Amino acid sequence: MNAPVAAPQPIATAETAPYWRAALAGRLEIQHCRACSRHQLYPRPFCTRCLSNEIEWVTASGRGRIYTYTVCHVAAHPAFEARVPYAIAMIELDEGVRMLAGVVDAEPDRLAIDAPVEVCFERLGEFALPMFRLASSDAATSAPGAS
Repeated sequence: MNAPVAAPQPIATAETAPYWRAALAGRLEIQHCRACSRHQLYPRPFCTRCLSNEIEWVTASGRGRIYTYTVCHVAAHPAFEARVPYAIAMIELDEGVRMLAGVVDAEPDRLAIDAPVEVCFERLGEFALPMFRLASSDAATSAPGAS
């Protein structure tokens, strides 16, 4: 029997380290510009709108909607073979930023564009990955036979 293959690990940089520390603590943090009040994700040392360096980390609501998604029928890495089929989605957070993440705890055929989601975290070695699941309020309305 073959040993399980380890999943690839994120690589923290100076800009992303606060993001990964927060995720490990169960918080989704994004950057906020104090100069123009815009949120941003992917982390950078400056605001991509106004170029200010008045960037701070804030805790996001963890809520959003599926902007688009794909269902993977072939694992992107051997460590993910047991998950096939699995969904990867572009999530538009309530704060206005978009992020790519896995969608868990839902059959892929239950997903839909604009479906509300909430963040959850999956421990992966020394990191925790933000993942999303259908929001509890959506679970009842998307159940078979629900009206």
